[in-house]
Amino acid sequence: MILAAPDTGEFRLDELQRALARAIPTASLATAGAPPLELSRATDPPVLERAELLEDAALRARDVGAAPEAPFAAFLDGTQRSAIVGHVDGVPIVSGVTAAVVREWAGRAARTWGHQRRHRLYAPRAALRDADWEAVAGLGVTAIDTSAGDASLADAHPTAHRDAAIARIQRDREQLEQQLARRWCGERDGALYVDGGLRGSVVLADAAQTVGVVKSHHTLFGDRAARRVIYALPAGQRSSAFLIASPGKVPVASWYLRLRDPAGHGPLWGLVRVEVRHEPGAAAADVAGRAGRISRRILGEREPVALPDARWDTMVYGIRDCEVFLKATQ
Repeated sequence: MILAAPDTGEFRLDELQRALARAIPTASLATAGAPPLELSRATDPPVLERAELLEDAALRARDVGAAPEAPFAAFLDGTQRSAIVGHVDGVPIVSGVTAAVVREWAGRAARTWGHQRRHRLYAPRAALRDADWEAVAGLGVTAIDTSAGDASLADAHPTAHRDAAIARIQRDREQLEQQLARRWCGERDGALYVDGGLRGSVVLADAAQTVGVVKSHHTLFGDRAARRVIYALPAGQRSSAFLIASPGKVPVASWYLRLRDPAGHGPLWGLVRVEVRHEPGAAAADVAGRAGRISRRILGEREPVALPDARWDTMVYGIRDCEVFLKATQ
């Protein structure tokens, strides 16, 4: 039984499992009710990176001013959800659902400007017998070969197969987000608040309308002295702007901004990092002016508070609204 619109090709997990068992009787089905694979994936160790300042001789705290700014016109967020359907000769067959939405705001009312959703199966074709791959591809959901371009997956640990599927699902989610962002930037002039960074996408990082806001800090930028300043930022202040030019990613201008008073919490509580398009050759005064305007616009989104989400200290309500919408349409 198909439980979604035909263009998504989406089945419930239990329906997929029954279909897999019929197609490959030797398949081992996964336990029902297991948590999403994203929660079980090994995390990389935290990283410290240096960055080139775009203003100031040394990174410092800066007031952003009090002049009001126009609110963001819209908010972009995406989601992914994955689970193992079963194993064929130890190889995981992964179901992945990705979605993205742009919610446009006018006053206190929000509407869905754009929404995309996709369901795929992910498996390494090189690690499966031809007949088993054909059976997976014939289940009624588009099958993605996670081993394409990676010969090591022809003979790999099951966890490596799982992680390759999760990574591909993440790229598919990012692709949906980028498609919506490209449409927005081609049709609208208003500022688009993006949940997460921009530097992984030329589409996002080169657009004048996009502002990426990073809520987590697995990677921290700046030397020890700079990090002391960042940890001590009071609510409503930002750090000096700096350039992030990581290999394989698009250069962006970035700075830290404290949304809420961290008293009684850790040094990263209420702290976000902003990413915007890098403008080579821009004068320091122009960098400062733009960072101040964008920071004030972000600070203006602190109300209403994004409760009951546990990340309310760094999440604005517009992104909370996107997440509620995405969850409701799962």
